[in-house]
Amino acid sequence: MDYSPHTDEQVRQMLQAIGVSSFEELLATIPADVRCKSFDVPAGLSELEVLDACEAVASSTRSLRELGAFLGFGAYQHVIPTVVDTLSSRGEWLTPYTPYQAEASQGTLQMIYEFQTMVCELLQMDLANASMYDGASALAEAAVMALRATGRKRLLVSEAVHPHYRQVITTYLSGFPCTIQLIPQTGGVTDLEALATAVKDDVAAVIMQQPNVFGCLEPMEQASQLAHRAGSLFVANAYPISLGLIKPPGSYDADIAVAEGRCLGSPVGFGGPGLGLFATKQAFLRKIPGRLAGCTVDHDDRRGFTLTLQTREQHIRREQATSNICTNEGWLCLRATIFLSLLGPQGLRDLAQQNLERAHRLQQRLTGLAWIEPAFDQPFFNEFALCYTGRSPAEVNRRLLKAGLIGGLPLSTWFPTLKDTALWCATELNTDAQVDRLIDTLKEIA
Repeated sequence: MDYSPHTDEQVRQMLQAIGVSSFEELLATIPADVRCKSFDVPAGLSELEVLDACEAVASSTRSLRELGAFLGFGAYQHVIPTVVDTLSSRGEWLTPYTPYQAEASQGTLQMIYEFQTMVCELLQMDLANASMYDGASALAEAAVMALRATGRKRLLVSEAVHPHYRQVITTYLSGFPCTIQLIPQTGGVTDLEALATAVKDDVAAVIMQQPNVFGCLEPMEQASQLAHRAGSLFVANAYPISLGLIKPPGSYDADIAVAEGRCLGSPVGFGGPGLGLFATKQAFLRKIPGRLAGCTVDHDDRRGFTLTLQTREQHIRREQATSNICTNEGWLCLRATIFLSLLGPQGLRDLAQQNLERAHRLQQRLTGLAWIEPAFDQPFFNEFALCYTGRSPAEVNRRLLKAGLIGGLPLSTWFPTLKDTALWCATELNTDAQVDRLIDTLKEIA
């Protein structure tokens, strides 16, 4: 093996320093069936050949708009006004890394400050940080903060919280001396009786999602009251678009509110990147992860912006840091800020109304087919679960894909009891023509 640019002796010394005798021994913990046997690197190509190769790869993919997608499960396609792309693509926004030097970063700092303000208004919370990596890590950070703020060792997480989010929480807390208890769902929503039984004085927080992973609306106010009676915190994971119509976390006294903010002006983008929104009450100001941008005045009484309460480990807090979040999703924060500025409160309400209406019309059309029925009898926003009779969701999806349509997500992978059940989604981008084509294709399948 060629270890260039290092000599064999240098490589031997490096391996010896870390306690292995060979490069193969260094890789011993990697299972053989997942290791590359060799690297087939082609010879250099000309610019024209590279462009042809890239176009060939690009032509093999199809956009969500082209296919007609009715898939949600945490990643939702929404309208993105052209001005969001135009403004966020300006060079002064694309080049800055992080605003350590306030005197040279006033534009970036003001954007972050406005973003925090809008997140507070959206979630109706006292304060918001300068964003997290994504919704899942934001929820996991909320769990960590609850453990530290209360000194308790048990978390109650609803089964109706997105399973990917639950997995991230479990990974985050794998080194913490705590336990995570799953509260079952019944009929598509969290079982409040089971929650009431489980809430004791050792519970740090109750964690729920609104709307939940099935699109159903949860009894958040009752759950929040149950948590607070035991002195526990209540953590809400919200869907930003739904807040145009649904009560925000602050209205039912959530202590911490998080959300995935990618739907605010950023594309699905093959599942990433994400934008984690994180907000909380004033009482937890010095316990939040990440950092805050503050507004102040300078020596001449002119308004200015600066980073404050930086809880990160690299510089200010060191080993006492509340989080190892290393940066914030600044560019997606910018896009969300522009998006929310354009919509305003009424625009967000109108957008939420469109999602609600389109989802309910889609459910009515689908359940009009003899072999499809609702999985749950609950109010829902823009997602809903359907049961199939005599047909497999996977097989139905294969047939739909041939017709240029992406169907509902089979749920049995994460919820084994929901066999032959699929999760469908509709947003403002699912046109009536797409729905008509979907129904015609499903009739052919039947």
